[in-house]
Amino acid sequence: MSPPRSALVAFPGRPRADTTGPADLLCRARSRVTSTGAACKAGQQRAKAGSAAFARWRAVVALMAVVLGGWALPAQAQLFADDDARKAILDLRTKLAASEEQARTRHAEVNEQLQSLRRSLVDLNGQLEAMRSETAKLRGSNEQLLRDLSELQRKQRDLGQAVDDRLRKVEPQKVSLDGREFSVDPEEKRQYDEAIALLRSGDFDKANQAFIAFQKRWPASGYGASARFWQGNALYGLRDYKEAIAAFRAFLAKAPDSERASEAMLAIANSQAEMKDRAGARKTLDDLIKTYPKSEAAAAGKERLAALK
Repeated sequence: MSPPRSALVAFPGRPRADTTGPADLLCRARSRVTSTGAACKAGQQRAKAGSAAFARWRAVVALMAVVLGGWALPAQAQLFADDDARKAILDLRTKLAASEEQARTRHAEVNEQLQSLRRSLVDLNGQLEAMRSETAKLRGSNEQLLRDLSELQRKQRDLGQAVDDRLRKVEPQKVSLDGREFSVDPEEKRQYDEAIALLRSGDFDKANQAFIAFQKRWPASGYGASARFWQGNALYGLRDYKEAIAAFRAFLAKAPDSERASEAMLAIANSQAEMKDRAGARKTLDDLIKTYPKSEAAAAGKERLAALK
């Protein structure tokens, strides 16, 4: 870079440039030797003085150039530094503006997403409430259905029980009694059970009447022999020993092979003994021991027979 124009301006006290150099001056001085020595010496002194002045002027110029150049370089460097800083600031401002714009855009996107999520949550809550309401309705419907089903099942059971009761009243039933199996009418079974219940309660009179009515109503019943046996016990309880003996004999005639035949013979012997018919009682006991020797009634008959002798 060229120095400032002010460095080339003439300064006060600056000697004018001489067109003749030192060699010309020397030549002139030599030419004038012939004149006088003083003139030559004076010329030499003027030449030295001019050279010294010229040297001083060059030094001043150089110093001024250095000073002015030193002032210009920092200013120019400062100018360059300001430009770079300005550019850097502008770049930072541009980047900051871009970042802010991106942040605003991102913020807007996030807000939109949040709004969308809020709307979705509101919709989901609405759907959940609707599902809860529907579930409650379904639960109520299921409970009602269960109640209806339970009621229907109860009615079905009641109907089935009623049908079974009606069928039992009209359909024959198989029963097992004293080692025998036979079929009876439901009403037939009911009357027999009622007569047995009266006998077990100790109401011998009503029990006797019940057995008489039963045999009239069901003369061919499989309960017939058993009804005669228990009627004899009812009569024995009434101390009607004659009728009791008749009932037991009727039983033996109807079912001689019954499990209760030995008991009936022992009951006849006891009735005879109560009537003071010792001979008849002993004969009945002898027949009992001979006919059913291994029965419990036969063992009891032996003891009874020993007491009668």
